[in-house]
Amino acid sequence: MQELQYIEFETNPNPTAAVIWLHGLGASGHDFEPVVPELGLPDNAAVRFIFPHAPNMPVTINGGMTMPAWYDIKAMDIDRVVDTDQLMASSDAVAKLVDREIERGVKSENIVIAGFSQGGAVAYELGLSYPKRLAGIIALSTYFATAKTVKRSEANRDIPIRIYHGTFDPMVPEALGRQSVEKLQDMGFEPTYQTYPMEHSVCMEEIVDIGKFLRGNVL
Repeated sequence: MQELQYIEFETNPNPTAAVIWLHGLGASGHDFEPVVPELGLPDNAAVRFIFPHAPNMPVTINGGMTMPAWYDIKAMDIDRVVDTDQLMASSDAVAKLVDREIERGVKSENIVIAGFSQGGAVAYELGLSYPKRLAGIIALSTYFATAKTVKRSEANRDIPIRIYHGTFDPMVPEALGRQSVEKLQDMGFEPTYQTYPMEHSVCMEEIVDIGKFLRGNVL
C-alpha cells in the first residue's frame, strides 16, 4: 500500500502525545477534525492529532464502486466477510505513522489509536500487534474483524481498550460491539464498553467520554 496522506493538527507546540484517528468507509480524514476542540483537553495539553485518508478501492457491498476504504467488505452478514489482507496492509500503513511519531519524539506509550467503523477494525489489528507499548485503543461503532488472526504483541498484552457503540446502529449492529468485548475478554484483555442512544455516528456525550480517556492516559 502506498504511503498514506493525512491531516495533522497540534493543540500546542512540541507535542508529547499523539492520537491517530481512522475514519469509516467512504469518508476522509476530515471527518473527525471538528471533534478535537470538543474533547475538553487542558489548555496546555500538547497533543498531535493525525487523521489519515484511506486509499480509494472498489467495495463489493457497494456494487464495486470505488471509494475511500481501509479494506473491501465482501458481505454484510453478522460476522462481516472482509478482505483481511487489505485490512492488514492498512494496519501496516498506519503503523508507519506511529513509527514517525516516535521518530519525532513522542513516546510510544503516549500514542493512542482510534478508529470509527472500518477504521476501528484497523485500530484493533494495529493496537494489539504493534511491537511497542501504546497508550490505548479507542474503538467507535466497529467490530473486531481479525480476532482469529491478529498476532498479539507482548508489549500490548494489557493495552487499555475503550469501546463505544450506538444502540440504534443500523450499519454495525450493537451486537458486534458486544461480540468484540467478549472476544477481547477471551484473549485476556479488560475492555470497557459504553453505549449511547444513537445510530452509526458519534454524539457529544461520547466525545466527552473520549476526552476523559485521553486526559487519563496520555496527559
